Parts: sequence; structure tokens; C-alpha cells
Amino acid sequence: FHQAAIPSVPRSIQEPVSSVTNNVIGTTILLNAAVQAGVHRVVYAASSSAYGNNQAVKKTESLLPAPLSPYAVGKLTGEYLLQAFHHCYGIETVGTRYFNVFGERQDPTSHYSGVIAKFSKQLISDEQVTINGDGTISRDFTYVQNVVEGNMLAARAESSRVSGQIFNVACGGSISLSQLFTELCLVLDLEVTPIYGPLRMGDISHSCADVEKATKAFGYQPVVSFRDGLEKTVEW
Repeated sequence: FHQAAIPSVPRSIQEPVSSVTNNVIGTTILLNAAVQAGVHRVVYAASSSAYGNNQAVKKTESLLPAPLSPYAVGKLTGEYLLQAFHHCYGIETVGTRYFNVFGERQDPTSHYSGVIAKFSKQLISDEQVTINGDGTISRDFTYVQNVVEGNMLAARAESSRVSGQIFNVACGGSISLSQLFTELCLVLDLEVTPIYGPLRMGDISHSCADVEKATKAFGYQPVVSFRDGLEKTVEW
């Protein structure tokens, strides 16, 4: 399971060389070592950032990629490397495209932390919450247990169904940042108002996954709903 990366769209915009170098060359080194060691299958943490601002309501794996940041380019290049190594060396490779993963143990103090961890910590600490943009940006927030489920299924699936391919792993729905803020206030029993700030460069506007391909290939279905995952995360 190749989970390593230099994360974050904003960080990649500030530090494009280190972001792309680590994510692309690092993945190449890992795949080369896997071939030499006789590894049977590599499952790679791909990213929904590959879709960019494609206007499709639900993102399917057949859409033409349109990355908007160095981070997205690096993660997409990793997908192409998987396909190339599968073709050239016969190693089985599977890419699982993650959509805004959240859950316990995400660092809420990091400048690059996920928005759910960040908002939760701010609300619990009675700090002001700033939403980037007008609040209509939406995401397919995916609780971490769903990602684990997708990875394990992809690792065990029949080779002919998955090898050399990419699959969305998400909840298959979306929620706006304003709706997310409202849900967090409900979970915490708070009545507060956010402020709205500028959009972040490189951020996509809307993200919602079509998971039908993964369902057909290896029976993937989300095992934890967004609201249940949100409650678990806030409790942590």
C-alpha cells in the first residue's frame, strides 16, 4: 500500500519542486524496488485532484484529467507510472482515487490540515472559523474507514478486474463548505457564524465521486456515512 506523499495543494503551490520531485520520483523508486523484490501487487493512494474543475456532476474514471496544481500533477503522474510499470514489468498495480479523506488523528493544527479537522478544532476552542470562498464549494468528504475498505478490497480483488486500473473510493455524495459548517455546529450544539475569505489558488470548485466502477470490480460500498464519520471525528 503506497500511501506516502508530500500532501497539500497549497504547499505544492508554494513549493512546487519539492512536491513534484518527492511524489513522482519517490513513486518511481518504490515501484522499481517492488519489481526487483517480486512484489505481487501495489495499491496506490491516488487523488481526486486529478479531475480538476471538470464540470461533470459526478466524476467518473473515464473523464479526461485536468489537474490544477503541482500536487495534482504529481499524483496523476503516479497513476501513469503504475500503468507503465504494469505494462513493462507485469507487476499488478491498482490506483484508488481518494476524495477528501477525514477522520480521527488528522492534525488540526497543521497549516495544511483537512478542513474538517481544522473547523472542528476551531469550533471546540471557540475560535473564529473562516470559510474559503462563498461557501458553495462542495466536496465528497470520505471518512477514513471507507478508504481502508476500498484499499483492502482492491488488494484482494481478482487480477483481471483491477490490475493496471484506477478506481474512485469515496462516499458518492457531496456537501458544501457552508453545509459542513452547519453540520459541525449541530454535532457540537453551537450557534455561531463563520466569516468568508478569499478562494485558495488551485482549489477545485466541486467534487463528487461516481463509485460504480469500484462497486462492479470488487464490491466497494461506503461502510460509514458522512454524518456518522463526522460525529466520530468530532468526538475524537
